[in-house]
Amino acid sequence: MQSQSKDVKRLVSDDAVEMFDVLAQPTRFDAFRLLLRYAPFGLNAGDVARLLAVPHNTMSTHLAQLERAGLVASRREGRSIIYAAKTGRAAAVLELLLSELPAQADAGAGFPRLRPGEPAERRYNVLLVCSHNSARSIMAEAVLNREGRGRFRAFSAGSVPRDTPHPLALDLLRSLGYTTDDLRSKSWDEFAGRAVEPMDFVITVCDAAAGESCPLFPGHPLTAHWGLSDPAASGGTETELRAAFISTYRQIAARMSAFVNLPLEALDLASLKARLGDISVMDGATEMTLAARAA
Repeated sequence: MQSQSKDVKRLVSDDAVEMFDVLAQPTRFDAFRLLLRYAPFGLNAGDVARLLAVPHNTMSTHLAQLERAGLVASRREGRSIIYAAKTGRAAAVLELLLSELPAQADAGAGFPRLRPGEPAERRYNVLLVCSHNSARSIMAEAVLNREGRGRFRAFSAGSVPRDTPHPLALDLLRSLGYTTDDLRSKSWDEFAGRAVEPMDFVITVCDAAAGESCPLFPGHPLTAHWGLSDPAASGGTETELRAAFISTYRQIAARMSAFVNLPLEALDLASLKARLGDISVMDGATEMTLAARAA
């Protein structure tokens, strides 16, 4: 019996070496994390590429490597190839390292379809706020409106808005297939009156806005702070500035994908606040955000 256990551990160890070798590449690691958030439904290859701001052909190569390693499964739906994380192998490897981690079900043959796109009975209004409403909150609005699939309706605003959104933010969004015609910089005062729909969530994405006195928004929204650095303030060459916008976009997309997959209807208020707090400290969180979460 002891020899058989050793054989099993050796097999799992071999799996671990292969799995970690594939996941050692940053884009593949980020793709697998993204697909875990959308388990078990999965995403089509184009959506994975868009959310990670990676060229489609490059992303297809990485997804193929993840599939060969047994970390994702794929199926065709019409013209799209849908990828979903296979959690069974990863769980077996992690059990070897953390014995208390329970095994999870694999994607298996009964590959589920995409999460339904029809609006749910309950739609959530979300206001994304940063001081100038020109970059971070603008990108967050665009991502959440698309990823929310009718279940979320996103708006953005600022305390001291610019005249227009930052051109690099709009250029990046357009290059990734977003519609930007309706995106504009605007004051948060527009959302403080009774003429607008009540907000369910107000989320600040810059530290400056989080430290300001907000207007009274109708609807008694739940607030959260997901502070990120301003890509427009990163300085450097135009190439470096564009790289900063791409990095911030990826951080925003990760937060929004985590947010839209929360089981909101099943969470009580305390649990929901805790989950929003978990999202706040994902990659790229500012020191102020980390300190607030640790307090």
